Amino acid sequence: MSTGNRAAIRTIKHWIDGRDTAGESSRTAPVWNPATGEHQADVLLAGPADVDAAVRAARTALAGWADTSVMRRSRLMFAFRNLVEKHLDDLARMVSAEHGKVLEDARGELIRGLEVIDFACGIPHLLKGEYSDQVSTDVDLFSFRQPLGVCAGITPFNFPAMVPMWMHPIAIATGNTFVLKPSERDPSASNLVAELYAEAGLPDGVFNVVHGDKVAVDAILDHPDIAAVSFVGSTPIARYVHERATAGGKRVQALGGAKNHAVVLPDADLDLAADQLIAAGYGSAGQRCMAISVAVAVGDVAGPLVKLVREKAQAIKVGPGLRAGSEMGPVVSPEALERIRGYIRSGVTAGADLVVDGRDLDVQEDGFFVGPTLFDHVTPEMDVYRDEIFGPVVAVVRVGSLEEAIDLINGNDLANGTAIFTASGRAARLFQRSVQVGMIGVNVPIPVPMAFYSFGGWKQSLFGAHHMHGPEGVAFYTRAKAVTSRWPEDAEDGPDLHFPTAV
Repeated sequence: MSTGNRAAIRTIKHWIDGRDTAGESSRTAPVWNPATGEHQADVLLAGPADVDAAVRAARTALAGWADTSVMRRSRLMFAFRNLVEKHLDDLARMVSAEHGKVLEDARGELIRGLEVIDFACGIPHLLKGEYSDQVSTDVDLFSFRQPLGVCAGITPFNFPAMVPMWMHPIAIATGNTFVLKPSERDPSASNLVAELYAEAGLPDGVFNVVHGDKVAVDAILDHPDIAAVSFVGSTPIARYVHERATAGGKRVQALGGAKNHAVVLPDADLDLAADQLIAAGYGSAGQRCMAISVAVAVGDVAGPLVKLVREKAQAIKVGPGLRAGSEMGPVVSPEALERIRGYIRSGVTAGADLVVDGRDLDVQEDGFFVGPTLFDHVTPEMDVYRDEIFGPVVAVVRVGSLEEAIDLINGNDLANGTAIFTASGRAARLFQRSVQVGMIGVNVPIPVPMAFYSFGGWKQSLFGAHHMHGPEGVAFYTRAKAVTSRWPEDAEDGPDLHFPTAV
């Protein structure tokens, strides 16, 4: 692997007197080119002093930004939104070069992120409170929402642009300041986003980027001036983030892992179902928290379904993400590649039928490539069923009925998303009411809600009370005040010691 011409990505990207500042850390982590296997950059890893510098910048900017009119915040978000759209191809190329996903998939990620910015542009409407006139004699009651303070986001490698955009546009639009700790595996998009915020006119210190690993994460979780933490990642780390941050009194939303099932009934359009399983299982090389990794085949649909998925999986064009015609790129790192190969070996050892073996992929490049992989006759005790593989591996589980499929899904601790393919409205309604899962698709394989709804799972896929973006995102980054007011004309007769009631 080549290590020449390595770039150094700054430790901290925040805006103080128009200058970038870097902290004391000299530790680095590699940024790979997943398509070639080359070590293309080093990212400096922040230490506690670096995190503290970013938080101090955010705290200094907080009072002025929180007092900024909601209309000015909205206009600035519009300006930022237009700049992101203008630089969408630049951002997509950064994502593809460091993550590995194909360019069109990276563009799609940016478009979904833009939808959250669009939602945040409507903040004047979203922050409207309630007012009740004359709730008692000469008494009015109203409510409004105020920002929490300095907020932080800790985000994963698989969506280096979109997932942070689930957080910072809403946090900033509601009057908070923000510290982002993106994944150190693909850090460049966050730096460009910081530059676009500055170009849009965001005041110094309102948005800050700190690159780092667990040292930086712990510094964020423990920092006394951070009021709230948003996180997306694996379930063990989500649990850790939630426990450690809430112990310090912080508000936390921590989204964990997923094992998403797609149920295919015998009455389904099999061509549609197979196409959608291919897209949801192998898009972005399976590195999505909403990827379909389990196909639940009901009754005699299993044989024809497996045949169709095998044919379509073998036809997928795997190659570098920036190469025209590539449909699926590499996985993000050599460690990810070895982990996925290990799960394929485990599935074979456990007795599952390996229908398509992604290890047989013939790609000229020396990158981190593993092809679409399909297992049949998988059972719930196997690792390839139980664990979140986070790679292009789809496991087919055969069941006898829709009720058995629902029981299988409800028996899983991870409950992010699920889907059903059927022509029966009755079956779909039974499914959507019975499964214990946060996001459900009916003939839709990746049921990610639009930005004006909220995103989040159930069970071990979510720690905390709030889902992300949409109305729950606004609620997470704000807290409500209720004001009861009276403006009497004359002095009252004296104190009334009874509990106050409407009169």
